[in-house]
Amino acid sequence: MSTKKSSQEAEFELAQSRLIEEIDKEIAATQRYTGIAKLSPNVRNALRAVPRHAFIPEYQRSAAYANMPLPIGDGQTISQPYIVALMTELLQVDQHSKVLEVGTGSGYQAAVLAQLVEHVYSIEVIPNLAAQAKARFAALGIDNITVREGDGHLGWPEQAPFDAIIATAAAKTVPPALIEQLKPQGRLVIPVGEHWGPQMLKLIIKTADTHTTEKDILPVAFVPMTHGDQTH
Repeated sequence: MSTKKSSQEAEFELAQSRLIEEIDKEIAATQRYTGIAKLSPNVRNALRAVPRHAFIPEYQRSAAYANMPLPIGDGQTISQPYIVALMTELLQVDQHSKVLEVGTGSGYQAAVLAQLVEHVYSIEVIPNLAAQAKARFAALGIDNITVREGDGHLGWPEQAPFDAIIATAAAKTVPPALIEQLKPQGRLVIPVGEHWGPQMLKLIIKTADTHTTEKDILPVAFVPMTHGDQTH
């Protein structure tokens, strides 16, 4: 039994290495849109430190290291690894950063961020997903993520302000609360657009005078950001 497990782990490690190489190529290929030529060593190390197969249902694990989104139940998905890497890079966080995540989902994005920052506060509107993510973090020994159920449009005012905010679901418009809860010079990375329609990944930087600058990064496809009474 232990031999089989170690063999599977070796396969996962090899697949993960290939995935990171693929992400590197895609980051380079999309530089003219994103402004990012390559991943920083810290982000690459964070991707390597987090076992993506631990964040998806058992029946999907053979595809854990494919560079594609996968269903995780409750009508939700785990994001494409390239997108996770890109959004993480855009946040420009460090070990002193306090980050808000809107849309815990499987917990994978939060787990990657947790390798880089002081603390991640993550909001999930679907109770089942919130509970599963908490269990995964505990099993992996990740203790700098706090998850709560709630409406991501409202942010987490009790813990504001944040150095960076990331949304892993698409809002029709940028929720004002998220801008309000950013520190000056803070960064918000969020997909914006119609639910199941055209969406644009945006980088919003809050300037010192509380105004913002906004940059379109590239077209994306995310599940919709829903309110507490609209979980599907």
